[in-house]
Formats: sequence, C-alpha cells, structure tokens
Amino acid sequence: VTALVQKIAGLHAAISKLPSLSPSPKVDALFTDLVMACVPPSPVDVTKLDPEAQRMREELIRLCSDAEGHLEAHYSDMLAAFDNPLDHLGRFPYFSNYINLSKLEYELLVRYVPGLEPSRVAFVGSGPLPFSSLVLAARHLPSTVFDNYDRCAAANDRARKLVRADADLRKRMSFHTTDVADLTDELRKYDVVFLAALVGMAAEDKAKIVAHLGRHMADGAALVVRSAHGARGFLYPIVDPEDIHRGGFDVL
Repeated sequence: VTALVQKIAGLHAAISKLPSLSPSPKVDALFTDLVMACVPPSPVDVTKLDPEAQRMREELIRLCSDAEGHLEAHYSDMLAAFDNPLDHLGRFPYFSNYINLSKLEYELLVRYVPGLEPSRVAFVGSGPLPFSSLVLAARHLPSTVFDNYDRCAAANDRARKLVRADADLRKRMSFHTTDVADLTDELRKYDVVFLAALVGMAAEDKAKIVAHLGRHMADGAALVVRSAHGARGFLYPIVDPEDIHRGGFDVL
C-alpha cells in the first residue's frame, strides 16, 4: 500500500505540472500509467490515508475530472465530423468499458426491480460524450426516453450532434442544461435516475445531491449511483452506502 501511494503521489505531482490537460502524448501516457496503477485489486482504504495523502487524492480526482472532460470533448468533436457519429463510437479508447458498464447496470436493474420496463430515464451528469445513455438506449432499453442533464451548455451542444443522424435516438434522447439542485417536480416522472460518478466529487456534496433526489423522485423509482473501491478511489469518489440510506433510499 505504501509503495502504491508513493507511486500515485509521483504521478499526481507530474500531472499537476502539465500546462494543459487536453489530450496529447504526454497527458495520455501519464493518465494511462495512473489508471494502470489503480485498476488492479488493492487492499488500500483511501478513506484511512493520512491528511496529506487525502488532500492529494482529492486534488487528483479533480484533475481526473478535468482531463476526462477534455478527452470526451476531443472525441465528441472527432465523432461529430462523421456523417453518422454513432457508427464510429469504437474509436473512443475506453468505449468497451461503457459496453460492459451498461450491461452490468442493466442486469442489476432487472434483478432488483422485477418487471422493470422504464418509460423515462434521467441521466445526471451526461457530459459531451453520453456513452452510458447511448449504449443503454441502443442495446438494452429500445423504447425508453432518455433525458440527459448537464450543467455545461457546450457539453450538451456536443452531445446533441452525436444523435443527429439517428432518427430513433434523436427522438428518444434530449439534453438539458441545468444543475441537479434545480431539478424538483420533474424528477417524479422518471422510473430510473442515473447519477454519474463525477457529479458531486466531495463526499458531502454527493450526500446532498442524493438527499435532494430522495426528496423529489417518485416512490418506487430506482437510483443508480456509481462508486469506486480500492485504489480506484484515487480516480473517482467513493460513495458511502449510509449516505444513500440517509437520503431516503433502500440500498440494494
């Protein structure tokens, strides 16, 4: 664990010195090293690190979020240049992760919400490259309407371009520029709400968002919350199941 933390601290220091987090050979190499260090199973409990390592981790998650935003915007623009962007999604280097993640989440929903055929789904924090919604809509929920929410108008503009050539997804997928804290009564119309991993990066912010959703979502609706474990907690926030329970949800 000590060696892992030292390695990640070194990568954090190198990433912090980068003049830009936009995709480039140096940026890509550093983040690839970081991901490769964090993906294997690890006994590390990032919530028990010393205060200095905790500050490093919090800053690293912010850097990862910024870099992910730049990466997705870059590939969204690249895909938008094709006549039908959806035919070329595999060009994104981590596309297979979204295929696997969407399959996992769909199977969890089917297992825990029997007979679920959601008419309307919300995705909070969809970004410029809304792979989760695209894959779920195309492969698993072919008649469901998806409302994607992001507080960045530029991200939504990019995302809209990706579905422009597909009549079915263009009809079933909409993009709204708003903060989740401003969503109230409209949340009651959703059977399922997905909360992206990087919405509310600090634990207290995530807990507030979950509590807000708990106050306004319909009874019986499902909330899908993405968390992280082990060394992956250096890349993404870890969600405490107790915060979900306190927000008014049964933890399944």
